[in-house]
Amino acid sequence: MHNSSLLRYILKRLGLMVLTFFIICTICFVLVKLLPLPAIKAQGRDAALLLARREAMGYNKPILTQYFLYWKHVFQGDFGLGEQMYVGQEVLSVLLQKIPYTVTVNLYAILLSVPLGLLLGIYAALRKNKWQDHTISTGVMIFISVPSYVYAFLVQYFLCHATGWFPLTAASRSQAGLLSLPMLHSMFPAVLSLAFGTVAGLTRFTRAELSEVLTGEYLLLARAKGLNRSQSLFRHALRNAMVPILPMILGEFIGIMGGSLIIEGIFAIPGVGSLYTSAISVRDYNFFMALTGFYTLIGLLSSLVVDLSYGLIDPRIRMGEK
Repeated sequence: MHNSSLLRYILKRLGLMVLTFFIICTICFVLVKLLPLPAIKAQGRDAALLLARREAMGYNKPILTQYFLYWKHVFQGDFGLGEQMYVGQEVLSVLLQKIPYTVTVNLYAILLSVPLGLLLGIYAALRKNKWQDHTISTGVMIFISVPSYVYAFLVQYFLCHATGWFPLTAASRSQAGLLSLPMLHSMFPAVLSLAFGTVAGLTRFTRAELSEVLTGEYLLLARAKGLNRSQSLFRHALRNAMVPILPMILGEFIGIMGGSLIIEGIFAIPGVGSLYTSAISVRDYNFFMALTGFYTLIGLLSSLVVDLSYGLIDPRIRMGEK
């Protein structure tokens, strides 16, 4: 009974995810098509090729016709060609070249921020209402309140400009392998800037959940039965506090491809984030639509995985049952 209810719940969420995806993409498609069509920058054969592609995509036809033609090409794996940037290149191939940079910098940021956030949150909960807790909570509020680009500029100034420990921008792939130490060294300022917000959010969430668990009646009963503080903490408190925390961490891992629009631009990381901002500024329709769909899909998948992980982590939670 539980398996059938879970299957129905998953199918329902997938259906809602697909519907939401198409609604968002439709709204973005209509809005971007209302903007003036920029002129093609290419010349000669490239210009003729782009004009032919525009004709095939129905640029001179009503928006509804363009919409159906767009999805017809997308389902065939054709996301169009770059018209204002990466002129004449396939949008999908450029996107596949950019994704590894975004995944790498965000993966490093998560691997750095998750252990720090958990340790600081646990320590703050164990020292609740003491000076250590107040210090950590104050730092968390500061890092959550201040925008990420402020950290980026401070990191760039102190670690890159003032001390010269790190380069101002990330190394290109031609200079170093994506997983090499020189690439990690050049990406570290961006990784650190991305990690601040995640560490602060995870610290606050972990502290709140663990503080609530530590005051639970079952934990007081465990202490009364003879368990010491360490035994009750690791056997019961952390195990129960991790139920809402682990889905949050899973969501962070699923969302690593989303990247950071601002941080990638500041540190010149050639990922999908900087590509998206460029597509918006130059009004490259094909790149804008492909990246809009990409970011929408990543966000929806993250939400779905977080919801489903609750039932997998804690068997007491029955997804889809009334």
